Formats: sequence, structure tokens, C-alpha cells
Amino acid sequence: MIISHEHKFIFLKTKKTAGTAIEAALSELCGPSDVITPYREESEMDRKGLGPQNYRIEHPLKPKRPLWRKLLGRPERYYHHSVGFYEHMPASRVRDYVGEEVWRSYFKFAFDRNPWDRQVSWYLYKTKTKRFRPSFERFMQDRRHAFVTNYAIYTIDGGLAVDFVGRYENLQDELAKALDLAGVGRHLEVPRTNVTPDKDQARDYRSYYSDATRERVAEWYAPEIALLHYGF
Repeated sequence: MIISHEHKFIFLKTKKTAGTAIEAALSELCGPSDVITPYREESEMDRKGLGPQNYRIEHPLKPKRPLWRKLLGRPERYYHHSVGFYEHMPASRVRDYVGEEVWRSYFKFAFDRNPWDRQVSWYLYKTKTKRFRPSFERFMQDRRHAFVTNYAIYTIDGGLAVDFVGRYENLQDELAKALDLAGVGRHLEVPRTNVTPDKDQARDYRSYYSDATRERVAEWYAPEIALLHYGF
């Protein structure tokens, strides 16, 4: 995620929506006081501007570092909520950390993706290191591992908490629209980065589905489907 005090915007990073690529582009706009969270696994080479900075903070509402990590001498993970600001941070926690005045006055935006397409991308990502990849049908039977919603990131108490939700399917134009609405006055090229290398990526996402899994996605992600008017 990125908080630009320079341009008074907050970008909330969602999952499987080219969030890393958007961050790489937006970092070109950032100044020394802005918040830029690190990537989880990827190289920082694709950043167009500044790297991770100002994300470690102290705040009364910040979760404490897990005791077991302290006892075992494990370092803080830079993407963990005990650090401060972190990727995929929900709007409610960002609001708590920045305060009501900043939250209300800054332009806030996020991106989402057709949930049926996003689900397949999540499946390919979560199973990419498995020697014997389970079928999509089997993967979808375990909700604990298969469920991947972004709705909780850009909403608070079920209500939309950002000023703009862009669509992954039209990423470049939607980012340009968001920056125009934020008053930035610049358009950025989104680099191609953090792409899961997989020959199955070229398949039409609809080919993965049975009637049962199609309905399961419709049930799991009903709020964002209704909000963004996505269809199978």
C-alpha cells in the first residue's frame, strides 16, 4: 500500500489485481515523507521511484508482535501487521493509523477483479510450487485456503470506504482515471511484474469451472459482485 502525503492519496493494495505493478508505478510519484510498504517476496527492481519507507510505526492500536516470535528470536516480518503499515492492509486499520482528518481529506482508491477470474489466478498462485497440483475442483473444496476476497480491504463495516474502485480488466485506463480524480495530473505506465509463471495462465478462466464451483464463487463473493456488477 502507499500513502502519498505529497499528492494526498491512499492506495490500498488488494490481492491478485496487479497491486505490485501498481505500487511499482505509483512509487515514482512518492516523496520522502510518503509511506511505501515492501513487497512480500518480489524484487524491488521494478520500482519506478522510491523503495519501501516509513512503514514501521508505533501506534496504540497496532497489534503487538506475537510472543512466540519474540521467544524464538524470530525477526519481524515486514508484511506482518505488527510492523505497522503493510500490504493488503484493510481500510479500517489504515484509517485508525492515519487519523480521521487525513482519512477524510485524502483521495482513497483500490482495484478489484472479476471474482471468477481472480479465483483462478489465486488457485494458480497458491499451487504453483506443488509437485502435483490439485485440480481446481479439489482446491475449491477447502474454503480456508481457496477463499480470497478483497471486499474487506476497501470497505469498513460493509460500506464502501474508498473514493474509487478501479477494474483490473482495464488497468491502465482505470489507474489514469484514479490519478485524475486524485488531482495528480500525471499518467503512469504500469509495468508487468509479479506475474505467476504458469502455462495455464493463458486458459480462459471459465474453462476451469463446473456448475458447482461457479455457484460457489457467486456465493462467496456476492458483495463485490453486486457492488461492481461482475458476471461469470
